[in-house]
Parts: sequence; structure tokens; C-alpha cells
Amino acid sequence: MKIKQVTIVLVALSYLLVAGFPISAMAGKTYKMGLSIAITGPTSDVGSPYSKGVEDYVKYVNDEKLLGDDKLECFIRDDGYKTEITKRNFEEFLGEEIVFYLNYSTGSTMALRQDFQEEKIPVLPASFHAGNLEGNDYIFLPIASYSSQAVGLAEYVAKNHKGSGKPKVALFLHPSAFGRAPRDDVQKSIEAGLAIDLVEIVEHGNDLDNTAMLSRFQSKGVQYVISQTVQPPVATMLKSAQSLGMIAKTYGEAGKITFLGCHYGGGPALVSLAGSAADDNYYWTTSYKMMTAEGPGRDEQFALAKRYGRDEDVAKDANYTNGIMVAQVAVETMRRAKAKGKEITRAALYEELLAMNGDNAFNSLTTVGPVTFSKTDREGVDTLQLYVSKGGLFYEIGAPFESEYVKKIKK
Repeated sequence: MKIKQVTIVLVALSYLLVAGFPISAMAGKTYKMGLSIAITGPTSDVGSPYSKGVEDYVKYVNDEKLLGDDKLECFIRDDGYKTEITKRNFEEFLGEEIVFYLNYSTGSTMALRQDFQEEKIPVLPASFHAGNLEGNDYIFLPIASYSSQAVGLAEYVAKNHKGSGKPKVALFLHPSAFGRAPRDDVQKSIEAGLAIDLVEIVEHGNDLDNTAMLSRFQSKGVQYVISQTVQPPVATMLKSAQSLGMIAKTYGEAGKITFLGCHYGGGPALVSLAGSAADDNYYWTTSYKMMTAEGPGRDEQFALAKRYGRDEDVAKDANYTNGIMVAQVAVETMRRAKAKGKEITRAALYEELLAMNGDNAFNSLTTVGPVTFSKTDREGVDTLQLYVSKGGLFYEIGAPFESEYVKKIKK
């Protein structure tokens, strides 16, 4: 009797195999993507929370079965902010047959543009450099570019300056392609009529004291400093400015300097590094929502961080939000492709990114505007939000906006 039952089972299994239904298919598929990022090294203050955001959201996708019976696997490797290691990581990810890739630095994104083009793989980098999009069809910026951010801050300075004449501005830049990314567009905007006086452009070093630079700024009458760099050098500058009594207590205070920063040059982690030098009147812009704004996005981010054992500093970090958002976009392309009955391939996910506009725009709840892409626009969230630090937290000023002069110089 037992032999007869075993025979029936074997026959049934043979029928399924012949009919094209292998046993492994019933267990669901696994989709793979990769992330090479600086968890250690000179920009680890950004890379570490960013990687945690990606990691936690991938866990959430699998735990909550957001892809049904299918699973998502993300390979996360540290590259220490070194392009040669990033390139090696990417090549190894290709061996794992990834269908989506999350890159990190501006330098490595620029260096690997041709590789991405040849592999025809959709890429979301942590770099918001507009130049990443040149000579490549597969790179998509998650949010408004560094140029949009820096020019947008310069526009705010011009519109809100209370003194006589044009406001005197200095740019404080990271000594890399990442830092220089918006430099030329700020200068082009001035040529197009943006009413600021760009007094000096500084590429900072690893100095622990910026007294000489700040004294020079003051002697030249600099009233505003816009930073396009990461948090540690901004913290160093602010501490030096505080010791010299240079930090404006109110926006545009006469005889003082008002400090402003683009995405990676601000946020809650800056206050942790700079202390009281950054806890009031530091102006900052990004396309991400801060955890001071009530709503479902904030609640879900805090819940995600708590679920996977992250502390409060990580939970409220803008780069934790950043990592969550890029993982969300990648997953959304997979979800949409599955809904249309498509096989999850690089080509299918690329098509879904290009179609993410109009009624198909994606609201991730992490950003101040919708994520939209098309063949002619691969800069995700177009809007920016201005924030100011008060008591160590960042609060919104006004409504989300788009840079006017970036539109002008792109025509």
C-alpha cells in the first residue's frame, strides 16, 4: 500500500515538472540589488546611516511581504570612499546577477558611468551631482541636484538680504568632484542675473581650525557662507566661527556671518558634531522631510528604526531617510513591474523608472515632493525645503520650492 502511495506522488511530481511547474518556482523568486557605500572613511558620517536605511527597508520588504512570495536581497559592501574598491564591488555584484544598483560617491558614479551604460542597469546614487546624468541613460538622481540646492540657497540669500547692495557670499566646498559640482552653476546663475556678490570659493582641507579662513572672510565683508560638503568640516568651521563670535544670531545680522548648507552639509547629525555652534540659526536645504514634521512619514520612519534596533540618532538622521528612500524607489519599480506581469529584469525596472511621472509619480512619504522620472528628466524630486536649526532641531521655513535660476541656465 505504501509503495503504491509513493508511486502516485512521484507520478504527480513528474507531471508538474513536465507541465513546466518546477518545485522551486512555487517558493517564490529572489531579486538582487547591490549597494557600494562608504561605511568607513572620510564620509562615513553619511554612509553609515544611509546603509542602515537601505538595510532596514529591505528587511521590512521581506518581513511584510511587499513583493508577495518573492524576496529581495541587497548586497551591502563598504568601499571607504575609494573608487577602485567601488568598481570592484560593482563587478562582484554583477556576478550575483543584480537587477538594480545603488551607488554612493560622485567620483565613483562618474567613473562608472560607461560601465552602467554597457550593463544597461538602473542606478540610484547617493550623489546628487547633475553631471552624473551626462553621457549616460541609466543613472537617476533621487532628489534635486547639488546645483539646485546651492543655487536655491543663493536665491534665498538674495531675496531675504536686508542690507544695502548685493549680499557678499563665500562658497565652502569639499575638495572633490562632489564639492565642486554646483560651483559653475552658481557662477552661471550670477551671470544670468542672480543678485549676489560671490567673494570667494574655498575648497577646505582637513584643518581642525578655520580661524585664518574666517578672518579672511570677515576682512572681505563676507556675510553668508554656503557649504557643499559633509558634516565634519562644517562642524569645524562653525566651532571656529563661534569662538570668534562671528555666527549671526538672526538671519543676515550685520557684522556677522549667516551659515547655510546643502544636503550633506547639514541635518541633525551636524548638531551632534558641532554642538551649540549649530543648534540655532543654521540654514539648510534638502528634498527630504525632517522628523520634526508630524505625519505618516515621520511615524513610519521612527517605527522602522525601532523595529530593527536603531537608536534615536539614527532614526532622525536625514541620511537614514535617504537610504530608505532609494530602497523604496527600487522596490516600487519591482512592485509595478510585477503588477503588470513582467519578469523582473534590468530592462523592466528601467522602463518602470521612466514611466514614474504624471499620474504614475511615486509618493515615498520621505520627501517634500513626488518622485518623478522620464526620458528627459532623471532628477527625481524637483522641490526643495529650507530648514533652520532651533534648539538643536531643524524646522521648516516656508513651503517647498524649486530653484528659479537653475531652470534659467538649463534653457
